Amino acid sequence: MSRPSASRSSATPGGELAQQPLEERTARLSVLIDPKKKAALEAICRREDLTPSQVVRQLIRGFIEAKLGPDWRDQVLAPDDD
Repeated sequence: MSRPSASRSSATPGGELAQQPLEERTARLSVLIDPKKKAALEAICRREDLTPSQVVRQLIRGFIEAKLGPDWRDQVLAPDDD
């Protein structure tokens, strides 16, 4: 059963809010990280009122966009041809 379609607001570099569709499915990604880096990430996230998962998802989106270009969502999030 998939979640209902929804969107999330995020600030753009200019400060305005952009609506981004939420992905309909999720997959788990386990990452091994140095404990001191993990502690630093968690402390910064608390100060910024973010979760480490949110930060990692932002980093992944930025990496994908840097490699595939600004229209990456059309390529990556296109409906499956099932």
